[in-house]
Amino acid sequence: GMFRKNEDLTPSQRCLAVRRMPSLLEYLSYNCNFMGILAGPLCSYKDYITFIEGRSYQLQQSEANGKEDTKYEQTDPSPNIAVAQKLLICGLSLLFHMTITKTLPVEYNIDDNFRATASWPVRVFYLYVSLMAARPKYYFAWTLADAINNAAGFGFRGYDKNGVTRWDLISNLRIQQIEFSTSFKMFLDNWNIQTALWLKRVCYERATFSPTIQTFILSAIWHGVYPGYYLTFLTGVLMTLAARAIRNNIRHYFVESPAVKLCYDIVTWMATQVAISYTVVPFVLLSVKPSFTFYSSCYFCLHVASILVLLVFPLKRTEKGSKKHENVQPVWSKKLEEENLLQKNNYSTTNNSFSQKQEITCRYQALKQ
Repeated sequence: GMFRKNEDLTPSQRCLAVRRMPSLLEYLSYNCNFMGILAGPLCSYKDYITFIEGRSYQLQQSEANGKEDTKYEQTDPSPNIAVAQKLLICGLSLLFHMTITKTLPVEYNIDDNFRATASWPVRVFYLYVSLMAARPKYYFAWTLADAINNAAGFGFRGYDKNGVTRWDLISNLRIQQIEFSTSFKMFLDNWNIQTALWLKRVCYERATFSPTIQTFILSAIWHGVYPGYYLTFLTGVLMTLAARAIRNNIRHYFVESPAVKLCYDIVTWMATQVAISYTVVPFVLLSVKPSFTFYSSCYFCLHVASILVLLVFPLKRTEKGSKKHENVQPVWSKKLEEENLLQKNNYSTTNNSFSQKQEITCRYQALKQ
């Protein structure tokens, strides 16, 4: 935000740009604040400093015609309901983890007796339920961290069309969308959301070649040194590219009829859940030997299938430059740029209150997407 021209930034970068060097106190406050010191979630410096300075509640609901509607504007929206709901989810997730998870260990997928006696349908079903049972511990930690931030007043995202407050500015997951994902991308978009956005900003949007591969490798490095992480994310590259190729080439044949689309969604949900479970087994097992034991017992079937899909179906290349930015930030960004250009022509100098209002509106519209 300080060393690049405004027109060289993407719309999302302009909304999050830091125009002033933070002081030492602001820097340490952002990195060491009590709300995120335990388990995050990651938030942008711009959102954090806006909250600290007391400007986060100035978000206003915008109507479709672009005019601001102050009907639901409040000075101090209450997070109590949102915090209570998230604490309830925490309790249920913890209860599930302490009871069901222990009876369905992921390690049982590589048990010699189980592999020798269980049929393929049974093995696939157990693979799915064991990995589903492993997720509640993440639901518990991330939802609790989100609730802590909300209880402190951080995480307010404005109001929906009914005037209900939204406290999901820095939420890290959407459980319903995760469990009912019908595509690999849908799962990833709703899992560890803030880290995924960070990876998108610092790697995917800046990569000059193979952005998907580079982003997955960076994600593996960021997670740590266990070999299982690298096996998971390298497998994830294949799964993501294959899923994208299938979706781009065949999905449009199944969306005309509601009944056909329902069947398509059911099939893709089943395929997505199995593919996700297959991919993340090494992430849980951590070591090389048990991970390869699992994959070899499956004959590397989904690895082979993904490679065949990529050989059969053409994969659209990700275009860089302005076209890519338009894809990342759709229609609203053009309107926003036009409005900013008009305002720049009308006002040669901008006072502080006007600048703050524009920054808040810009960030809210970006998050709304």
